[in-house]
Amino acid sequence: MQSTAGRHVVVVGTQWGDEGKGKVVDWMTDHAQGVVRFQGGHNAGHTLVIKGVKTALQLIPSGVMRDGVQCYIGNGVVVDPAHLLSEIERLEKAGVEVRSRLRVSENCPMILPFHVAVDKAREALRESSGSGKIGTTGKGIGPAYEDKVARRALRLQDLKHPDRLASKLRDLLDLHNMVLTGHLKAEPLDFDTVYAQAMALAPAMTPLLADVGYALHQAHQRGDNLLFEGAQGTLLDIDHGTYPYVTSSNCVAGNAAAGAGVGPQMLHYMLGITKAYATRVGSGPFPTELAWETEGTVGHHLSVVGQERGTVTGRARRCGWLDAAALKRSMIINGITGLCLTKLDVLDGLDEVCMAVGYELNGQRLDILPLDPDEIAACKPIYETFPGWKESTYGATSWDSLPQAAKNYLKRIEAVSGVPIAMVSTGPDREHTIVLRHPYKA
Repeated sequence: MQSTAGRHVVVVGTQWGDEGKGKVVDWMTDHAQGVVRFQGGHNAGHTLVIKGVKTALQLIPSGVMRDGVQCYIGNGVVVDPAHLLSEIERLEKAGVEVRSRLRVSENCPMILPFHVAVDKAREALRESSGSGKIGTTGKGIGPAYEDKVARRALRLQDLKHPDRLASKLRDLLDLHNMVLTGHLKAEPLDFDTVYAQAMALAPAMTPLLADVGYALHQAHQRGDNLLFEGAQGTLLDIDHGTYPYVTSSNCVAGNAAAGAGVGPQMLHYMLGITKAYATRVGSGPFPTELAWETEGTVGHHLSVVGQERGTVTGRARRCGWLDAAALKRSMIINGITGLCLTKLDVLDGLDEVCMAVGYELNGQRLDILPLDPDEIAACKPIYETFPGWKESTYGATSWDSLPQAAKNYLKRIEAVSGVPIAMVSTGPDREHTIVLRHPYKA
C-alpha cells in the first residue's frame, strides 16, 4: 500500500521533433528525482545550454546534467551499445558522473551493425530508384524496430548469455545478409566480426542493465517525482504522424507507459512542447513551409536566427509558420495538459507573424490536420496575421516583460489549440524560461 506517491510529468513534442524538449526536461529536473527515455534511439538529439555551455545528448536522458538525478532508459528504446558507451565516455570526460546514475532496461532491443547497413542501403536504393527517400538518420533505428515487432530481436539481456547471443545472432545475420546482398545489392557482414564486437561491449554494458519498470514502480512508491522524456515529435509518430515520412516508434504521451514499463495511472501531467514557429527535418508534407533557403525572407530569418540544424545529422531544418491546426491534432492525440512554447525570441524583429488556423482542401475548409499524407500535401494553409514586435524577448523570465504583441500571439495559440500555455522559453539557457503554471505544482 503506497503512502507517499510521486507526481509524474510526460514531456512530448507536438510537431515534427526538434521543439526544444531537452532544455525543458533539463529545466524541470530541479523538481524530479528521475528522468526516463521511453522510445526512439540515438536518432534523437537534445541540445542543452547550461551557463552558456552546450551539451548534445542522443540516448542518455537530459536529466543527466543535474547532479543526483537518476536516469532510466526504458524498454521502448532501441539501443546501440557502442553508441551508448561512447556517449557515456564523452560525458564522463566532461566531468559528468553517469554510470552510477544510469539504468537501462535489459529488454531494450539492440541496434547492431547490420541494422545500420540495411538502413543506409535502403535509403540509397530509394534515391537511385527515384521513389523518394524517407529521410532517416541512417542509424539503424527502423530495422531494429522491425526485428522487435517480428519477435527476432537481440535484446541487451542477451549480452549476459554468450551462447544464446551467438545462436540468435547467426540466424538474424543470415536473414539480413540475404536482404543486403539480394534486394539491396550491398555487401554482407561477417558473423565472427559482429559477434566479437558485441561481446567486447558486454563487460561495460551489463552492469548498467536493470528491471527499469520495477525500479520506476519503487521510485513512485517512495515518493519520487519522475519525468518521462519523449524523443522526436507527435507528427513523426509511426501511427499518428505523416506516414510514411515518420520515425519507427510511438512518440506520443500514451506510449510513456508501455515504453517504460509502468501503468498509465502513473502519468499525471502531459506537457506538450511546440516552437513558436514550425520546422521539419527530412522528407514529407509540411503545409506552412516557407522559402527558408532564400536570403532576406522570413523563412531564412527563422532558419538563421533559430540555428535550425539537426543535433544528430547536422541537416538544415525546413522552416515555416506555426501550424495551429496540426497542433490541435497533437493536443487530442496526447491529451496535453499544458503547452510550453519555445524559441519565442526567434520571432523578434519581424514586421508581422502568421499562424495557420486551418486549411483549404478541395474547396472545403478544415480546422484540423487531415490523416492522409497526400491530402496534407494538397492543403493550402489559412493564415491569421498578427503585428510583430521589435522589442527583444530574449532571456525574458516573466510574462509582464513580454511585448503586448507577443502576448497576443501566445493567447491566440491557447485559444486555437484549446490548451493553456504553462511555460514559455525565450532562449537556449535553462534560465531563459517564463513559468505560468508549473507542471509539478499544477
